[in-house]
Amino acid sequence: MKEIKLLLVLLIVAFAIATQGQEVRNGVMRLDEFRRPSMRKNIVIPDVNGYQVLKCDFHMHTVFSDGQVWPSVRLQEVWQEGLDAFAITDHMEYTPHKEDLNRNNDRPYEIVKTDAEKQNIILIKGAEITRSTPPGHFNALFIGSTAGYISDNRDNATDKAAILKAKDQGAFLFWNHPGWKPNIEGSYDWIPFVEDLYKNKLLNGIEVFNGTGFHLKSLDWCVDKGLAVMGTTDMHNLVSHTYDTSRDYVHRTMTLVMARDRSAASIREALNAGRTVAWASKFLAGKEENVRNLFNACVRILPSHFAESKKEGKAVKYYEIRNNSDLYFEMELIAGKGTQKVVLYPQASQVITADDGQNSLTYEVVTTYIRSDKHLSVTLNLP
Repeated sequence: MKEIKLLLVLLIVAFAIATQGQEVRNGVMRLDEFRRPSMRKNIVIPDVNGYQVLKCDFHMHTVFSDGQVWPSVRLQEVWQEGLDAFAITDHMEYTPHKEDLNRNNDRPYEIVKTDAEKQNIILIKGAEITRSTPPGHFNALFIGSTAGYISDNRDNATDKAAILKAKDQGAFLFWNHPGWKPNIEGSYDWIPFVEDLYKNKLLNGIEVFNGTGFHLKSLDWCVDKGLAVMGTTDMHNLVSHTYDTSRDYVHRTMTLVMARDRSAASIREALNAGRTVAWASKFLAGKEENVRNLFNACVRILPSHFAESKKEGKAVKYYEIRNNSDLYFEMELIAGKGTQKVVLYPQASQVITADDGQNSLTYEVVTTYIRSDKHLSVTLNLP
């Protein structure tokens, strides 16, 4: 009997220890250790030449077109993952859930607008003009009402009419994922329809990164024609089902917008000016000036902290190089005598060496693209 009483006491003590600090209400204990904390990631990227670097995703879907989630889930993801701005861009002409939901492309924006403001997230109204390939799909941002866009007839006349409707509302228009449908003639070409949009200043940007795809020719088009380089998730399912974010340098695909301040108006001004860099996993893509300015804002090299004499009479100097951002840079030496390969992980440092008497080392940053076949080269001046 004594053994049973002792066992009961031990069980009670063990239960008390295990439940210490747990809230018990009306006989129900809250097991909060299983609950995901309400926590927003901070993606750290320093200012670039006085511009704030805003993290933006301008291409996402919900159940109001062919997505799998309610609009509020998109807002929750954006907040948790550290973005500053986003747009829900449901398809205009493709709504497979219309038997279950009213066909209304204004609703996703209306559903999350107030909550986005409460969470200090910039919500931009948008939609995807969904035409046959070619020409394919276009995202329209900063639009008004979506009424009057939809046409079930898909030909060049209605393609142009839908785009003109968006531009009449002052939309910023970018071409989505050129070449996403292979083996279709013209699907990855600068066809006359697109040339007409460009000449008439109706086209403002092109997706270079779409989800986990890098559309190489799109980057060259953006560089050659002065269009904004865009990176988006084109998310349909949960972000966590698509991206492996267990590694520090992996985030959802996004557009880095160098804006005067954290506002929708400043985002629009920066997009119009083409101050964007597309970011996907380890990779950055954009116009050379923008990628260079971003790199220079993130990376610095400190004065030599040690010099080592060699038998042949030469000395080797040691330097610390720092990455002050959450971006990732791989660098390969192309000029000078020093460390051949440098990997700069997010918010981390490396030690590199250089032969004494050198003023600089030049590297190719192989995780950046300033053209489809060209990486950014940077010269590190040795202090």
